[in-house]
Amino acid sequence: MRTCLVITGGPIDLDFAGSFLRERSFHKIIAADAGLEAAKALGLVPDVIVGDFDTVEPEVLEEFKKVEYIVWEVHRPEKDETDTELALNRAMASGCGEIAVLGATGGRLDHMMGNVHLLYPCLQKGIFAYLLDKQNKVYLLDGGKDFFKETLWGKYISFLPLTQEVKGITLRGFRYPLTKKDIEIGTSLCISNELTEEEGRIEFDEGVLICVESHD
Repeated sequence: MRTCLVITGGPIDLDFAGSFLRERSFHKIIAADAGLEAAKALGLVPDVIVGDFDTVEPEVLEEFKKVEYIVWEVHRPEKDETDTELALNRAMASGCGEIAVLGATGGRLDHMMGNVHLLYPCLQKGIFAYLLDKQNKVYLLDGGKDFFKETLWGKYISFLPLTQEVKGITLRGFRYPLTKKDIEIGTSLCISNELTEEEGRIEFDEGVLICVESHD
């Protein structure tokens, strides 16, 4: 499966990002606006650079303009989409089945909340897209999933409804199990669960969940 890394303009822990990238390789790298600064600090040269470039340092912009093979997608600052949405649209069009997004969880809360919602078009296209930082891995679910303790991002697993209602949630192998439970927006019932077995599973009948794997 082809994979894509999207680097956005939010705060990035460079030590964490460097460690993460040393263990993984990506078929395509896309940087959005000020994400170029993180790309430079991490020694990455993007395949595609997207944005209106209203926040990236001019000297960083000029440095990457010297790289001939980079594809530039330049937009006006007065636009309907955020730079992150434009980058994810480009990533979805690249034919990759997995998209990792760095720099999308820190900083402004409105951007972070919006970035979680931007995962939905990826889910609709069957693409596994997730937001990542040192503490959290955030993605969406529209069906059952197995969880394995050895591969979790952290010890805690939380589920929040993205749709108005999520019906028929069953949790097995968790500290707080559920059987055919319906939840609606406005509850914290499924926050901060943990696996008690080496493997756990969630199943549900209808709706979309935000899943957060995290640690303190």
